[in-house]
Amino acid sequence: MPTLPRFAPMLATPGRLPSPAVDDRWAYEVKQDGQRAVIYLPGDGTVELRARSGTDITAAYPDLAGLGDALGGVPAVLDGEIVALDSQGRSNFERLQSRMGLSGSPAKAARAAQRVPAHLVLFDALFLRGTPLVGQTYQDRRAALEGLGLAGPRWSTPAVVVGHGTRALDMTREAGLEGVVAKRLDSVYEPGVRSRAWIKIRHARTADVLVGGWVPGRGRLGGLPGALLVGERHEGGLRYAGSVGTGWSDAERGRLAELLRVAATDVCPFDTVPRVAGSRWVLPRLVGEVRYSTRTRAGRLRQPSWHRLRPDLAPDDLET
Repeated sequence: MPTLPRFAPMLATPGRLPSPAVDDRWAYEVKQDGQRAVIYLPGDGTVELRARSGTDITAAYPDLAGLGDALGGVPAVLDGEIVALDSQGRSNFERLQSRMGLSGSPAKAARAAQRVPAHLVLFDALFLRGTPLVGQTYQDRRAALEGLGLAGPRWSTPAVVVGHGTRALDMTREAGLEGVVAKRLDSVYEPGVRSRAWIKIRHARTADVLVGGWVPGRGRLGGLPGALLVGERHEGGLRYAGSVGTGWSDAERGRLAELLRVAATDVCPFDTVPRVAGSRWVLPRLVGEVRYSTRTRAGRLRQPSWHRLRPDLAPDDLET
C-alpha cells in the first residue's frame, strides 16, 4: 500500500456572507459543531484519524473503523468533522465531549461508542488514487469526494448549496444549527492556513479564549468558580477580554474547578492585571468558547456567557 502524504487541515476565517454580486462563486456548507479530523485511508481497510493538532485519535472512535472497508481499495485522504448527533439530528458538541480524550483507553472508548455514537461528516478530498488534490479547485475536489459515494450508518457526505447564501444561512437558523461555512468555488486547499477563501458565519457571536484566572463563588459555590477571567492571544502576550460568570451547569462548574486547581499559579498571565477583587490566577492553557453580544472599544466582550470547553484546541491554536 502507498504511503499517504500528511496534511494539516485548512481553516476558515470568521466573517460575513459574501456579497450578492459574487454569491454564485461560493458554495455553502452547514457548519458542524464537533471535532475536526483528517482521515487517512491507505486502501487496505484500515482508518487513521488525526485531530487538528495532528494527534492520532483513531482509538477514541472505534465506531468509525468501518469506513475503510466502505471505501474499498482506494487510497485516500479526506477532511471532515466528527460529531455526535442529538435527537433531532443536529451536531451537539456537549454530547461529543464524552467521546474525546479516550484514545488511550480502548475499553472506555468502546463503551462510550455504545452510549454516544459518533458520526463523520465528510466535506473535502485531499488525496485520491495516488494523486494529490490540494492544488485543484474546491469544485473539483467536491466532485471527487461525492464520486466516492460515502454514505453509511456512521458517515455521510452532505450536499452543498452553490449560491443562495442568505437562504442557506436562514435555513440553518430555523433548524437550530450553528451556521454555515462559505467556500469559494475556485479556491485551492491551503493546508494549515486560516484562509479568506473559507468563511465561517455563525448565528451567535463567539470567541475562543484562554482562561487566565477565576473568582471563587459565594455561599454554596464556595471553592467553585463564580466567574472565569478570560483573555485573547496577541503578538505581545495575553490581552484580558472580560469576566464570564454564566453559561455552565453544576457539573461543568465542578469540572472547571478541578482543571483550575491543577493549573494554579501565583503569576497573573494577562498583559495588564485586571481590577477584579479576589482574583486567582492559572496558567493560560485551558481553551474555552464564549458567546457575547458585542465588544467595547477596548475589545472587551460584552455580556459574555460560557459555551463550552475546547479540549480539541491547544493554546497555540488560537489566532493572534
